[in-house]
Amino acid sequence: MVVAEVVIVTFQPKGDCDVVVIGGGAAGLSGAQMLARARRSVVVIDAGTPRNSSAEGVHGLLALDGIPPGELLERGRAEVRRYGGHVVDGEVTAAARDGEDLFRVTLADGRTLRARRLLVATGLVDELPEMPGLRERWGKEVLHCPYCHGWEIRDRAMGVLANGPLSVLQALLFRQWSDDVTYFTHTNPAPSAEEAEKLAARGINLVNGEVSALEIDRGRLVGVRLEDGTAVGCEVLMVSSRLVARAGFLAELGLRPVEHPAGIGEYIPCEAGGRTAVPGVWVAGNATSLADRAVAAAAAGISAAAQINADLVEEETREAVITHRMSLRPLPERDFVNRGG
Repeated sequence: MVVAEVVIVTFQPKGDCDVVVIGGGAAGLSGAQMLARARRSVVVIDAGTPRNSSAEGVHGLLALDGIPPGELLERGRAEVRRYGGHVVDGEVTAAARDGEDLFRVTLADGRTLRARRLLVATGLVDELPEMPGLRERWGKEVLHCPYCHGWEIRDRAMGVLANGPLSVLQALLFRQWSDDVTYFTHTNPAPSAEEAEKLAARGINLVNGEVSALEIDRGRLVGVRLEDGTAVGCEVLMVSSRLVARAGFLAELGLRPVEHPAGIGEYIPCEAGGRTAVPGVWVAGNATSLADRAVAAAAAGISAAAQINADLVEEETREAVITHRMSLRPLPERDFVNRGG
């Protein structure tokens, strides 16, 4: 019996590349595809932990509505590779300057890459309320976005767990998809008089008291239980997760997330198009725009890629002009003498 030897090949670039894209979701892959089409050398580094991995489908993508998240990413990776880009599985642990013109990116396994520009598209993490059973149902019956999930849960009994500054708005939005919506005050203050009037006008039930646990029956959510023991039925539960950009590896560059003005989490600030305060570093997608859905993140990646390419063209043109001027400079008189002129 002959046993075939399995060889695992680890990607290691042979030289510096134009752009390293950190994060292989909708923003990162869209940006990488655009850069590769611009004939840039591009490497995408992806840790393989997409935020929407627990969702059944990605919605709001014209002609691809409902596509499973994993299939979308595989298609995106294939398109990047089609244009000559590379996609690397790995986690970035640090990014730093390497001289004046390059960045050095370090992976958890010790590999390093150098690039002229960085595009950060690492997305974010959802910090969920601490509650038994809640994280296990995340992306199934515990949801957050009406536009991502509203159609799929239409006409079902919905609960809204008030644990963030936009919880009342969340309840009013989900009311568009169901006439059976219950607002649990949970850890939020009681709604203001104006907010309570809006909830009542839309027929949204108001339940005071902190929710202590989910009620699960045969693997499905059937309701919640309050601290006082009261059980209230619902089939789906909306929460407001705290949204935090994945950006710890940027600390050495002096780029750190800041608190979002709406109080919903932390993001990396940038100019329109994704340019950050650190020259040579761009950001796109949920890492900077916490509420973006996949289609908006993809568009942001394309916009950032176009800016990065233009920035590189400008740099290359400056260098070409200097070289051109040097070639036109007349030789000193002594050189003519030495050459018999």
